[in-house]
Amino acid sequence: MQTLALYHLKGGVGKTAAAVNLAYLAARDGYPTLFWDLDPQGAGSWYLESAPGQTIDAAKLVKGKLAVGRLVRPTRFENLSLMPADFSLRYLDILLRKVQGQDALKRLLAPFREMFTLVVLDCPPSLSHLAANIFAAADAVAVPIVPSHLSVRAFEIVHQEYKALGHKPRRLHPFFSMVDRRRRLHNALLAETPKRLKRRMDAVIPYASVIEQMGEERAPLGAFAPRHPAAQAYESLWSDLRARMGEFA
Repeated sequence: MQTLALYHLKGGVGKTAAAVNLAYLAARDGYPTLFWDLDPQGAGSWYLESAPGQTIDAAKLVKGKLAVGRLVRPTRFENLSLMPADFSLRYLDILLRKVQGQDALKRLLAPFREMFTLVVLDCPPSLSHLAANIFAAADAVAVPIVPSHLSVRAFEIVHQEYKALGHKPRRLHPFFSMVDRRRRLHNALLAETPKRLKRRMDAVIPYASVIEQMGEERAPLGAFAPRHPAAQAYESLWSDLRARMGEFA
């Protein structure tokens, strides 16, 4: 089993849309996939049409008193399961601080090794103890970056923190997201990649209304608009990640 985190310090960069589409594409390709929505906002859970169910007691979860497998639900997409968001997750960072070390999240994921080939984590935008746990648990961290100076600067902070925590920067996989070709700055940053983004993936996710339509359809792009250029961009992103993560090559 491999774990892929979709993460960025900065919000509003298309992280959840990418996470949902990548999880869907992995499942479509035959890999039993779990989408774990760690963001209390629950946008990923909404996209995958999660219905109200068992409330997560985050405190019991962190202490190992709640079996994580009981929180997993099937989705209407073959091979794709969901561990939905819960409002109690807003305290997850505080609760994890009470656990020694930074591998609590990794331990929580361990039971899924018998069930899934890939776990996709949709992560809240923060640089916190939770983020440190995510870095320790993830085999790869995909970082969507809007072509803007603030978004690039935020990635540089993530890169520095990731390295400071003892992780290999080659496991960070930045890619440009929400790209608007009508904007001069977007085109300039795509043409002259900043130093920290030299290892960025080739896939470029466009700014497109069809991605916003995921909220209306409550489904990944591949389920309702597979031929749209935005859907093809996610296909390219998934192909890039499969090649980089090895097990899926």
